[in-house]
Amino acid sequence: MVDIRRFDTLGHADHGWLDARHHFSFANYHDPARMGWGAIRVWNDDRIAPRSGFPPHPHRDMEIITYVRSGAISHKDSMGNSGRTGAGDVQVMSAGSGVTHAEYNLEDEETSIFQIWILPRTAGGQPNWGARPFPKGDRSGRLVTLASGFEEDLAGDGAALPIRADARVMGATLKAGESLDYAVAAGRHAYLVPATGALDIDGASVATRDGVALSGGRDVRITATEDAEIVLVDSQ
Repeated sequence: MVDIRRFDTLGHADHGWLDARHHFSFANYHDPARMGWGAIRVWNDDRIAPRSGFPPHPHRDMEIITYVRSGAISHKDSMGNSGRTGAGDVQVMSAGSGVTHAEYNLEDEETSIFQIWILPRTAGGQPNWGARPFPKGDRSGRLVTLASGFEEDLAGDGAALPIRADARVMGATLKAGESLDYAVAAGRHAYLVPATGALDIDGASVATRDGVALSGGRDVRITATEDAEIVLVDSQ
């Protein structure tokens, strides 16, 4: 079966400046049945009001991937890094032994992001941050790796951003009626969310911002019933 986590069943916190939905237990939202999926610990669907954001705060021992759906996010951290990541692009932060960072929406419009946390292979290590553009046209009709912990994905033109986890973060855009097939290997866990549009996955209807948990050892066919933008994470 396809395990669909409908958008209206997700954890919800409205802080005024931040309207957050939680696919897995996070902060004040606790559901023992939704503590994560494999090494995927957090998948937050955040909408950040203009000229607001997350003030400086610490993390350690977590791979944090930010997929910008609309607007832009501006980053600053204790390592001296700073940058602005726009819609469709990705930033990653390996928190390692510890880092403090801030994430602000400095735009005059709302910014929406997926914030994804993945458990690292090992604890500790030097923190790191990186960002790069990923043109949506390059993802038309196919999954493109955006961030990865596998060496084969980190070389050449269009290389993925490095993370320290046995995981891949992928994106695709599909026109209505287009399909792609994806195989989840035995022992792996995949989680998929359409940022926009709607899908049919093996006969199950999936709406915008629903989550889909896929178990290892199965092949799935993903068909867009509306033009769709997909984010998929495959982890141990």
